[in-house]
Amino acid sequence: MKTRTWIFTGLLLAAGFTQAQVPVEDRSRAMQQGQLRAGIAYRELSQARHDAKLAEQDVLNLRDAHAAAQQQADRHKRELDAAQKALDAARARLSAAQQAYDREIGAVDAVHRGNSPSGK
Repeated sequence: MKTRTWIFTGLLLAAGFTQAQVPVEDRSRAMQQGQLRAGIAYRELSQARHDAKLAEQDVLNLRDAHAAAQQQADRHKRELDAAQKALDAARARLSAAQQAYDREIGAVDAVHRGNSPSGK
């Protein structure tokens, strides 16, 4: 990058030599001001490059994090679906067991009252 600065300085000097009507002191001041502005612009360019690299890294990191979170969410969804199926099956077994129990209690009551379980 120093080469660019020297080239820029050389171009400024060459431009200064072609303007013979401008006093040397004014050309020197103009050149210094131009170099100062070029230095400021270069620092801003460097900072912008640095900021862009940081922003790009943030995007890459967040894409990776999003992909990992999506995979985890998909895994949790599959686990939830499996747990829901297990709950549904357990509730069905509970209902069937409750019905069987109720039938057997009814049969015992019928025998206890002297009725036949077949309903007379």
